[in-house]
Parts: sequence; C-alpha cells; structure tokens
Amino acid sequence: MLSALGPGLITASAGNDAPGIATYSMAGSHYGYSFLWIVAWITVGSVTVQEMAARMGAVTGKGLTDLIRERFGLRMTVWVMLALVVANLGTTAAEFAGVGASAELFGVSRYIAVPLSGLAVWLLVVKGSYKRVERVLLVLSLYAVAYIVSAVVLKPPMGEVARAAIVPTITLERGYILSMLATVGTTLTPWAAVYMQASIADKGVTMREFAQSRLDVVVGAVIGNGVSACIIIAAAATLFVRGIAVQGAEQAAMALAPVAGHWAETLFGVGLLGASLLAASVLPLATTYALCESFGWERGLDRSPGEAPLFYGLYASFIVLSVLIVLIPGLPLFALMWLSQVANAVLLPAILLLMLILVNDRRIMRTHHNHRITNLIVGSVAVVITLATLALFAGQGV
Repeated sequence: MLSALGPGLITASAGNDAPGIATYSMAGSHYGYSFLWIVAWITVGSVTVQEMAARMGAVTGKGLTDLIRERFGLRMTVWVMLALVVANLGTTAAEFAGVGASAELFGVSRYIAVPLSGLAVWLLVVKGSYKRVERVLLVLSLYAVAYIVSAVVLKPPMGEVARAAIVPTITLERGYILSMLATVGTTLTPWAAVYMQASIADKGVTMREFAQSRLDVVVGAVIGNGVSACIIIAAAATLFVRGIAVQGAEQAAMALAPVAGHWAETLFGVGLLGASLLAASVLPLATTYALCESFGWERGLDRSPGEAPLFYGLYASFIVLSVLIVLIPGLPLFALMWLSQVANAVLLPAILLLMLILVNDRRIMRTHHNHRITNLIVGSVAVVITLATLALFAGQGV
C-alpha cells in the first residue's frame, strides 16, 4: 500500500504550493471560516476526478492527451493543449511570483531573485541532478505543516468551524466569486488530471492493482485538502478576527506567529521559496512533455538538444515567459498568484466534459466506465464552476 502512494498524494499536495498558500491565506483573512465548505466540497470533487483519471490510465495505458487526440482528433487536441498551456503558464508565473515575494521578505529585489531562480531551475532540470535537489526543496516545502500546528494551537471555535464546513455560505459579491474560483482552481487543476493519468499509465498500473491507486487518490486528497483547511483556519483565527486582509507575503506570514513567533516571517519566506522552486521546476517540464506527447515530437531529458530541439526550446521558452511576466513593473505578486488559480478554474469545466465523454465510452473503458453517481459529482463540479464564471463575467454584485 505504501509503495502505491505517490501520484495521488503528490497531485493533492501540489495545491499547497505558493499560489495555494496565497489563495487560502487571502480567503481566510477576507472571509473567515466561511470558505471551509468549499474545501470540503472540492475534496469530494478532487477524489472523484482524480480517481476517474487514474482509472482511465489503468484501463488504457495511455495519457489523457493521447486519448483526446485519438477520440476527438487533432483540432480538439490543439484547443485542449492551448488551454493547458495558458493555465500552466499562469501557474508557473505564479510560482516565480512566490520566489519574488519570498525574496522581498529578505530585502532582495524580485528583479534579481526571479531571473536568477529561472536560470537555476533551467540548469537544475536540464544539466544538474534534479533528484538530489528535489529532496532539499521538499523539506523546505514542509513548512506548510506549521499551519496544521498553528490551527491547533489557536484553538478556533470548533462549532463555528464545523458549521462553516457543512453549511454553504454563498454571495454574488465579485470578490467572493473570484476567491471561490481561485480556491477551486488551486485545489482541482486541469494539469493535475493530466498528470495523474500520465503517471498511472507510465507506472504500468492495471486494473488488477488499481485498488491501491484508488487508495492513493483518497489519502492524497484528504491530506492535501486537510492542510488547505488548516491554512484557512489559521488565517481566519489570526488575521480575520483582527480585521487584517492579506494583500502580501508579510500579512500571510502572520498566520504562523502562534508557532514561530518573531521567526514567522523567516519560516514563511524560506518555505515559500522551497515550494515555489519545486513547482517551478516540475510544472514547465510536465507541460512540455504533454505538448510533445500530443503532437508526436521527440521528447525527454535523456535526449540531447539536437535530438529534441522542440522539447528543450519549449521548456526554456516556458520559463523565460513566466519570468518576464513576474518582472512587469508594479505587478502585485500575491494578486498574480491567486488570479492564476482563477484561470485554472475557468478552464476546468471543458477538461471535465472531455473526461466524462471518454470515461463513459464503453469502447475505451469496456466494463470500467463511470457509475451514475460519479457522473453526477463531476457534472455538478463543472456546472457550479461554469455558473460562478458566468456570474463573474456578467458583473453581478459589482
């Protein structure tokens, strides 16, 4: 069972990277505990969608983009990849925004830290030993566990917390809808479904071993979203009650004060840097692999730049574009982090619709197609996100 844990846990934990921390901190500081119902609801959605992606990978042995190309043709594949690239570019830029925010906590300009980090990420993945450095970055990223301790130490009113997790609180105010979409978009992303299915297919998991992978999905979602809930609780109990709305890294760090005291800003800065660099290393690489796989281009770090010029060119371009976005003068870094997650949520329904068509195609899935309850849950997630997006663009509550 332990050997099976991996893709599900990694995918769910990815929601607690730099944009995730920014989104949950802002939600907790602006709206208190009222966003906990969204975390509870999206946990069910995450488990269902990720199990569906993993099951398709186990049955077909193929990635999601492969199946989309085979079932819907090249034109649809181009549109899907365009959406994925746009969403992932925004998220990668948000990771470098996390680098900039953490650097500014230590008095280092983003115009120095972000380009250097972009170069370091490229050298690390293309030239260096990524696996070795990954361990260090993972350890730095464990600072998110401090939010769990902080949420416990603060002793929040459990009755109010439980009520907020069960009873939905909905308003059509523009800021609330944006925060809701960002919370959904940082928890359940288009790239996560693509990554999950590709990981299961690459591991060679079949339906015979699938029970372990299903457990991985459930455990990962519960742990990852449990940390997300603790971030909201910590921000609500330390900032919302004092009327402090998070606008930047300095305020977000205050939620760790019950654990780290005057070291809270340092703990937050170091952890944010580790989480940002880790995700900034993986996300452009995963996007480049998906692009090259979809269109049959040579790919892989085991090939030289001469053998796979598009692979290396796309990877470098992804990093350079993300860095340039963050260097736009006056760009608010925390706003970029959570707005990128809004883009993820807006693009998610289209991916979910294609997944539902594929997973219910008996020619592809044979006897392992979806049950009605699974279709209902995934369809409900897509409908709620679509309605929230329409409400946002219609300008209701402005």
